[in-house]
Amino acid sequence: MRYRVKAMKAGEGVVSLALEAASPAEARARATGQGYAVLSVRGAGGLPLPGRRAKFPLLLFSQELLALLRAGISLVEALETLAEKESKPETRAALGRLLDALYEGNAFSAALSGVPEAFPDLYVATVRASERTGDLPESLRRYIAYQSQVDLVRKKLVSASIYPAILIAVGGLVTLFLLGYVVPRFSQVYDDVGQDLPFLSRVLLDWGRLVEAHGVAIGTAFLAALVMLGWWAFRPSTRATVLDWLRRIPAMGNRIRVYQLTRFYRTLGMLLSGGIAVVPATGMVAGLLDASLRGRLAGAQRAIREGKPISAAMESAGLVTPVALRLLRVGERTGQMGEMMERIAEFHDEEMARWVETFTRTFEPLLMAVIGVVIGGVVVLMYLPIFELAGSLQ
Repeated sequence: MRYRVKAMKAGEGVVSLALEAASPAEARARATGQGYAVLSVRGAGGLPLPGRRAKFPLLLFSQELLALLRAGISLVEALETLAEKESKPETRAALGRLLDALYEGNAFSAALSGVPEAFPDLYVATVRASERTGDLPESLRRYIAYQSQVDLVRKKLVSASIYPAILIAVGGLVTLFLLGYVVPRFSQVYDDVGQDLPFLSRVLLDWGRLVEAHGVAIGTAFLAALVMLGWWAFRPSTRATVLDWLRRIPAMGNRIRVYQLTRFYRTLGMLLSGGIAVVPATGMVAGLLDASLRGRLAGAQRAIREGKPISAAMESAGLVTPVALRLLRVGERTGQMGEMMERIAEFHDEEMARWVETFTRTFEPLLMAVIGVVIGGVVVLMYLPIFELAGSLQ
């Protein structure tokens, strides 16, 4: 869960940090560990407001920096070039703070850690590992490949949800139009006719009379409900609540677990390939797991410290799939643990993509059928008295 921490540090003044943490207490502890005096902690959710600070374009920054470094430009000159061409004041300010830290003689990783709202701990750790080997371009390339793959998976999930969302929105608007405009006018017609109506038609037309008599109040209540729903949807705790509901569905819960493990292994593999030891690397990526899996990871870390193989520690903690376990054992035999973890992520990403495609192909027709039944049912109930009247005349 993301929290926004307002903190103060000597030489920087009051700053706003965006941190991933399981609770406000953990976010406060992480900020304190970075040398900040915490003033307040709040969830980073909420409706987007005008003037909200733009997110630092980390992926674009890394791509441009890599291109300049490969062209033979020094790190300071490359950052100066990026700062000069930048038009957004927030991004330019962040780059200016980086340059100031480098001018003072700090290492690049130390300069990045001084701008935590733009550069996450994972990015800083990747750069710090590259400083041991002197190969910053390779670390940037590895991070770009990692982030591009993560974004690709996220885009697939978002794309798969767009069409169902459009269907639900259109179907809901049509239903609201029928119930709020068409049904009240039909109720007037049937009141004038004075004919006995079927029970379900009477219920529908009673609703129409209610809307006609108290339309303003009902409309205001409906809009207020929409606002409350939007506020609830953007609360930091909502995501955890929804995920908890989904985990109770057996098939969905297993998919969510595999998705979290995929992100965990992809990130851990990138850190191991960059030269970071396994125990501190697992600590850096613990935030990618939910609370229950994070507790298991702590047990796996203890087992690794005691000398157990990574595969055995992860298996005993329940943090593997059958494929992951086999590939971890291969990585231990070959010494390519980072590469094997990235292959675990690739395998499960492809599996997730196939599952999402199958699910959407099944869910979308069912959703269309449900919406059609609802709209068709409203229309049939409105016209049913006319059909009965026509039958009685014959």
